[in-house]
Amino acid sequence: MGEEVKNYDALTGMEDERAAEKKAEGAAPSIPSSSMSIDISLPLDQMKPRIVDLCKDLFKRWSSLDESCFSIETVSGVLKVSVRDDRGNSDSLTVRLYGPNTDLVIDRKRELQALPHLSAAGFGAKLLGIFGNGMVQSFIDARTLSPSDMSDPKIAFKIARQLRQFHKVAIPGSKEPQLWNDIFKFLDEAAALKIEDSAKQATYESISFQEIQAEINELKDLTDLLNAPVVFAHNDLLSGNLMLNDKEGRLYFIDFEYGSYSYRGYDIANHFNEYAGFDCDYSLYPDKDAQYHFFRNYLESDKPHEVSDKDLEALYVETNTFRLASHIYWAMWALIQAKVSPIDFDYLSYFLLRFHEYKKQKEGCFSLAQKYLSRSISCSSRRNSCPPYED
Repeated sequence: MGEEVKNYDALTGMEDERAAEKKAEGAAPSIPSSSMSIDISLPLDQMKPRIVDLCKDLFKRWSSLDESCFSIETVSGVLKVSVRDDRGNSDSLTVRLYGPNTDLVIDRKRELQALPHLSAAGFGAKLLGIFGNGMVQSFIDARTLSPSDMSDPKIAFKIARQLRQFHKVAIPGSKEPQLWNDIFKFLDEAAALKIEDSAKQATYESISFQEIQAEINELKDLTDLLNAPVVFAHNDLLSGNLMLNDKEGRLYFIDFEYGSYSYRGYDIANHFNEYAGFDCDYSLYPDKDAQYHFFRNYLESDKPHEVSDKDLEALYVETNTFRLASHIYWAMWALIQAKVSPIDFDYLSYFLLRFHEYKKQKEGCFSLAQKYLSRSISCSSRRNSCPPYED
């Protein structure tokens, strides 16, 4: 639903009232907040009374409604709350609950700072309220994409065009890229872990963090030479964070919890890595033709065939070098999750898979970047243009 809701929108009414009050006071509208927290270990039927109390606390217009006016269900991995008041007016919203210890891998302050600006630019669900361990947002009436959807040329076109607009959003604060800061932070946290499971601890102790540190330093030095543009990046554009309303043909980016200023090529490469899907089949990584289709629509969605070979080549090299950084980032993330996540998933095996893929792709990606840089220096010294590089 979200912006598409045609019935009475109670939340919009409340927001308009708050905005009018704040405007009269000469201040910007604020997001309602509650100190309440929701126990995520509870089954849905036991969680419902607490969520109802939360909604009443955040949105005073609903404070007198009976619990029977609220219905709660899980839709696409989030909690959808539907509300119908005694006059027959209805609305829907979503409740997002943070997992335990997610502050080790997610900067919630950074996320909450960015959300209002992304929402104002038309991205994702609208932030309606925050509470102790989560947030409330508008409901988006759309389906979650599957990994195979992303490689569909028509959908890839939509993603590329929207990503270009996403990268134009300005978020207040430092514009310094955070990718390497985050990776080094993850590395420090991962290197200091102790896992209770003895078998997993043995696997963990076999990991050479000195080797990983050296790989990170080498990759950072190489990517620094590319002078990649810095943008506000989504950083987690997998299929689960893409939604499509098939009837209207509208695509949505959602879940910006990993968003930060980062490198353009990293955000695209990370998206391409997600073509591998839930089975992590990296043979599904898009070939050069599929990448160029994406790049053309990212760089010039109105005139994709007018993009220069030079610009296509630069973005191709940039993306396929940062492809390695994506594997390193999520490998380090997986090690931390192996210690702190309550989810029944083999994060250690996922670390090994991502780091193995990094090493498998390293030679080709490094060679691509080094030849491009060497050729660029040579062309620059001769002060003439060079034909496009063929890898």
